[in-house]
Amino acid sequence: MSDNNKGEPAGNPVKDPENWVTGDEQMTGPQASYLKTLSQEAGEEIDPGLTKAEASKKIDELQQETGRGIDH
Repeated sequence: MSDNNKGEPAGNPVKDPENWVTGDEQMTGPQASYLKTLSQEAGEEIDPGLTKAEASKKIDELQQETGRGIDH
C-alpha cells in the first residue's frame, strides 16, 4: 500500500480568524446562509454586516449553542 500522507500533517491547520488576511472583508454568502440557519435555531438575530472573521466566530458560538457541527 502507498502512503498518501508523505509526511504532511493531516487536514488543514486551524488559524485564528483574528489572523486571517481577509478577515475584515464582508462575510461570504455561505457564511451568511449558515448563520441564518443557526440563528433561527438559536432564536438570535444576526448582524448582516459581520466580517468574515466575526462570522466565523459567531458560527462557532452558535454551533456550540445548537449542537450543530459537533462530532458525536
